Amino acid sequence: MSHEEILALDPIVHAPNRLAILAILINVESANFTFLKESIGITDGNLNTHLTKLADHELIEIKKAFVGKKPQTTCMITEKGRQAFLNYLSSMEQIIKNQK
Repeated sequence: MSHEEILALDPIVHAPNRLAILAILINVESANFTFLKESIGITDGNLNTHLTKLADHELIEIKKAFVGKKPQTTCMITEKGRQAFLNYLSSMEQIIKNQK
């Protein structure tokens, strides 16, 4: 793997926790905050930071609502996020192929 190939990877997607979030969201219509937190195994604050970063880059959409009296945060991948994730996978596949 060359230095240039690594630098060409999208740094927003490449971060392990953000990559995990996108990997989950690409396979579901939406996921709530608690599901993501438990699936990835990170703290509320850490997840919130990563979700905010993804939302700021328009890779996910965050909706906040109340279910009864409890707040609920739901996340969905955007088309831009889906494309960024698929481009990342394609880049990783190319890096792996170049190693052979």
